[in-house]
Amino acid sequence: MPVIEYGGVKIKLDEEGYLVNFDDWSEKTACGLAENEGIEELSKDRLEIIKFMREYYTKFKAFPILGAVCKNVHKPGDCVNETFMDPLKAWKIAGLPKPSEEVISYLQR
Repeated sequence: MPVIEYGGVKIKLDEEGYLVNFDDWSEKTACGLAENEGIEELSKDRLEIIKFMREYYTKFKAFPILGAVCKNVHKPGDCVNETFMDPLKAWKIAGLPKPSEEVISYLQR
């Protein structure tokens, strides 16, 4: 199991870079996950998207539809793609578990 370190915090990941323990997530962890995904900075807009995704997943135990993410954070309809380029990176940074193959297919369209 890979472990990365960011700001003195050790972050356990699975083989594909997803956070092992959902409850280990924090804004600091998110910064480490972002760096691991090649994203240098978590801007206010990016963090807002990430937090919404976590809240949605916590409440519904499902992955939010990308358009709903953008609508709920009051951003343009394609904000996840525009902000992160790859929605799977946003999922990983949000500390969400690996999505099903169906969700991955949807995100890669």
